[in-house]
Amino acid sequence: MYAATFLLFFFSMVSVRFTNPSISYAEKFMDHAFLASVMRVPIVPPLDPWFSSGYLNVYYYLGYWMFGTLSLMSGVPSQVAFNLVLPTVFGLSAVSLYALGKLIAPRFPWMVPATLLIVNPSFILQVIQGKAAGSILWDSTRTIPNTINEYPLFSFLWGDVHPHVIGMFNQVLFIFLLVYSFLRFKDLDAGSRALLILICGLSLGSMPPINTWDIIVYAPITLIFGLMIWHQAKESPPCAGLCRDLTGFIRRLGKTAESGLHFMRLRSGSGIRSVPAMIPAAPWSFFFLVPVTAVFCYLPFYLQMNTGGILGVGLVHTPTAPVEFLLVHGFFILVMVLYLARDIWKRPLFLIGPAAIALAGFPAAAIATVPFVYLLAGKRRTPAEILAMLGLAIVILCEFLYLKDNMGETYYRMNTVFKFYIAAWLLMGTASFSMLSTLAARRFPAGYFPAWSGKLALAVVSVILIVTPLAVPLDPPYTGGTLDGLAYLETAHPCDASAVAFLRSLPGVRGVVEAEGGDYTYFGRVSSFTGIPTIIGWPFHEYMWRTDTDGWYGKRLSDVRTIYEDPAMTTALMRKYNMTHIYVGDSERERYIIRVEEAGLATIYNNSGVLIYALDG
Repeated sequence: MYAATFLLFFFSMVSVRFTNPSISYAEKFMDHAFLASVMRVPIVPPLDPWFSSGYLNVYYYLGYWMFGTLSLMSGVPSQVAFNLVLPTVFGLSAVSLYALGKLIAPRFPWMVPATLLIVNPSFILQVIQGKAAGSILWDSTRTIPNTINEYPLFSFLWGDVHPHVIGMFNQVLFIFLLVYSFLRFKDLDAGSRALLILICGLSLGSMPPINTWDIIVYAPITLIFGLMIWHQAKESPPCAGLCRDLTGFIRRLGKTAESGLHFMRLRSGSGIRSVPAMIPAAPWSFFFLVPVTAVFCYLPFYLQMNTGGILGVGLVHTPTAPVEFLLVHGFFILVMVLYLARDIWKRPLFLIGPAAIALAGFPAAAIATVPFVYLLAGKRRTPAEILAMLGLAIVILCEFLYLKDNMGETYYRMNTVFKFYIAAWLLMGTASFSMLSTLAARRFPAGYFPAWSGKLALAVVSVILIVTPLAVPLDPPYTGGTLDGLAYLETAHPCDASAVAFLRSLPGVRGVVEAEGGDYTYFGRVSSFTGIPTIIGWPFHEYMWRTDTDGWYGKRLSDVRTIYEDPAMTTALMRKYNMTHIYVGDSERERYIIRVEEAGLATIYNNSGVLIYALDG
């Protein structure tokens, strides 16, 4: 069943990419640039294709590295690998969610992967309102003004191979690992606990290099689960248990040193075990060792990171309107309220807290607080209820606090809502579908449905997921029918298509000069399509990552213009930025008065209006 789940979700997303493969809009240029750079020069950290002599240590690149390595090993070119990344992430995410469903929704485990397939209420409302099909998907993720409220299905259909999407497979894997640890840790032997701690540490530690925002959410969640696992051992107080374990370990370690043995055999009621096994066997080991393992395994990455990151924490001054909040999270809130209906009816006084929050001017936070307080007050908390509380806590905090960055005052909390809402969706989604499974189990006892009904449902879902994208293309900007993300160049930009293919075939190209024309444009296309570094690609993106501490922003833009317009300075500036080639096409002629031919460079390519010059012949 796990293989079938992966293949179903994988090929459903392959059909989406097949109908809309072009690397031609949104941030696809940037995403492919990183993937192509990793595959062209596989070093750590990778070269930044949009900032010559710079590295991607200003950005989280492990996702690109993983898929770039897989593509190199399999011989798949970057422009095809680009369209296989999201289907792979989609399939892996579905497998982890199905496995999670087996733990928290055993009657209906297939419901939990639906977290990846549902749209938000805003999407449904716009369909009812009769909005144009081409705008519904996009507008549903801009429901809360000046923010981005993406949900998984949108992210996969939109097609940007971006870290927040790549990281989803690791997020849901880690959620599964946490729930599995919560349910099974106390029953595992020392060796199994050690292996589980190692796997959890590897997953948690990979979050900063895949998508750094995720660690801000899952680091405290890890500690919460660690405390709950510790509490399950019924150590009272917990610190006493830790002291007793550490004291015993130190005492035995001293005896080991005295005897000169590397491992001491200790007799116990259950047999014989070694001292090293005592650490993961202790009830506190998950709480302490998972974070330590996470840091230790990825320490080289953390040490070489060079980014300004978060600039501080601020207070939200424009809380979300309640209608907009419900148009984003309303489905999950409704499911939770239905699940808690009896408790809400019996204990209405608990609504005083949410009412006070609403009166204080935070109505959206008050809405989320309603299920949160009733879940918190529950005597016995299931894993689904714990995940629900964590997801609700995230969206509640987003109504009060935001992480400062350099997006400006208008979009001051755009990234906070954008990145944290993805994690909240995954947590609340898995919880809500588990709760729906519980409600369905109450309504439909075991044996209610015939045995063949499950297979029929799977067949129907499979046909819908795979055939629908083929029958109803998502308004692609260029004709599909391929997984080659650069195939559209043959008709849209045939001159660049041939020249880019030529550059990709050349060995020893260290840098290529091309025109700069702002962000979210066709400019930056040569470095993006080849992975070869240029002087400056999309400048505002680089500014967000590097700031302008040494005045590079204006200098690089000015120097690119000088290279094209002042032949006396061309070669000197090319050497300054380690450029070996210069590209002259329609975009360059649009931006500059071209005089490169006067610089005495060797022409190595001249076809259909595109010229490529080489510095050293």
